[in-house]
Amino acid sequence: MHYGNLSFDEAHKIWRVVQLQPHVAIALKRVFPKVFKGATEPVLADTDENRADLSWFMHRYPLQHSPQDATRLQEGQQRLTQRAADRERILMPNWTPPDDTGFKEGKAPYGYQLQAAALTLQNPNLLLGDDLGLGKTISACATLTTGAPLPAAVVVQTHLAQQWADRIEEFTHLTTHIIKGTKPYDLPMADVYIFTYSRIAGWIDIINTALFKSVFYDEVQELRKGTETMKGRAASVLSECASVVQGLTATPIYNYGDEIFEIMQFIAPDLLGDLNEFQREWCSGKLVKDPAALGTYMRDKGFFLRRTEHDETVKAQIPALNTVDWEVEWSEDAAAAVDDLTRTLAQKVLDGRFVERGQAARELDMMMRMKTGIAKASAVAGYVDLVLKDAPRVLLAGWHRDVYDIWQTSLQHHKPVLYTGTESPAKKRRNVEAFIEGDSRVMMISLRSGAGLDGLQEHCSDVVFGELDWSPQVHKQVVGRLRRPGQTKQVTAHYLHTAGGSDPIIMDILGVKSDQSRGITDPTLGMEARQKDDSRMRKLAMEVLGMTKDPDETGEDA
Repeated sequence: MHYGNLSFDEAHKIWRVVQLQPHVAIALKRVFPKVFKGATEPVLADTDENRADLSWFMHRYPLQHSPQDATRLQEGQQRLTQRAADRERILMPNWTPPDDTGFKEGKAPYGYQLQAAALTLQNPNLLLGDDLGLGKTISACATLTTGAPLPAAVVVQTHLAQQWADRIEEFTHLTTHIIKGTKPYDLPMADVYIFTYSRIAGWIDIINTALFKSVFYDEVQELRKGTETMKGRAASVLSECASVVQGLTATPIYNYGDEIFEIMQFIAPDLLGDLNEFQREWCSGKLVKDPAALGTYMRDKGFFLRRTEHDETVKAQIPALNTVDWEVEWSEDAAAAVDDLTRTLAQKVLDGRFVERGQAARELDMMMRMKTGIAKASAVAGYVDLVLKDAPRVLLAGWHRDVYDIWQTSLQHHKPVLYTGTESPAKKRRNVEAFIEGDSRVMMISLRSGAGLDGLQEHCSDVVFGELDWSPQVHKQVVGRLRRPGQTKQVTAHYLHTAGGSDPIIMDILGVKSDQSRGITDPTLGMEARQKDDSRMRKLAMEVLGMTKDPDETGEDA
């Protein structure tokens, strides 16, 4: 007995289900949420996943179909089963990586990085979401040297092009060329061509020749707007022409969960079906209804891999982090200059109009953190001086220019250099080079300017937080500049705080945040949620005014 007809539409690469009995149509839509509920003749995209599910469905509700379509279904099911078995074998703790990794003598990828390479080649597509500091660049290098066809294209953010070229040539025997400008020219021979996202659109004609056999997208969330942008359209062609595609990012989602669909279109376009199917199955508007379920689905299908420092394979190869929590002296004289303004702002936070409150809160946050940074700046410099008696170099994290100025004066005998948001890419490279070569023993880094910075880990193992951020993820990213592949020592993170200003509240908030973020794999979503909570700013305003109770809670006038 048959309950309907199934046929493959070769022209549109879809499966059509027609003449279903009513109760079977209901069952089909229940099994396949991606099918439009009002469809009288359901259609499904041609993916191995859908082929396997259709085969399973027809065990309960047989559908009339041709021998050729039966073969197609069987082939899809077999590929799915084989890939699942291969993935399980690669991710087993006793998996043996290849003897020849293609790396230079004295350089070798970690086992978990070779696992990422093997998983990419097995699909051959992967979104690698390893946590900050786990060496996604080296995982990409391992993919290049263990089977990805050459020449390859690597697409990166503007300030990271030279760093990628340096890492590839430092660890492997591959040659690189950084693409210069948006106007095509005769390319020199190379194994790896490095593009920036801002330049790939100008090279669309060259990309269309299928010159690049593999493609790697660093910080792939840059493509979250899909083919709406010129770079997205160029990247789409780049992915289509390549036989191996790898996306790298610890934060694939910046805003709403539906961005993952656009990102996966560049890596594994068949995984989530077409846009309508994805939205019906997974979304409510722009929001993914169950992000954990979607993440599990992508991992289960072998197209998403994420490891953290707590994974056994990682812990066995990267030394554990040592944390020092140290209170330093508060200088009342240094902080006095901004007292009057902070009190005025604090009053507005508690009793001002809505718009006024928001502006005052932002200014109070800035002023109080600057006041706190200034008040402890000399003590922080003294602490750094002490650390440098036993350490070759120190990475010193801060935020305010006034604080940097004090540190520069106090630590001038160590020839400090800056890596903040105001230096040009060329200046940053020179400063990093001075720090690595030992010409400078202190590099002052902005808390939010270190994304992607690599190469410090072989020369430094101490990071001092002279100023603090509200988010633990920001501190974690700075620590990740040192605690990453190539680091042979235990990294120590020194958190220097003082009894006054914003530090006590920030330290308290950070403790809460650390507990709440445990187990959350997407730091960006966590930060977004926290920004909507104004309780920290009210606490800060009360601290400035010496109040013990919030006027909103007591009903009193501020």
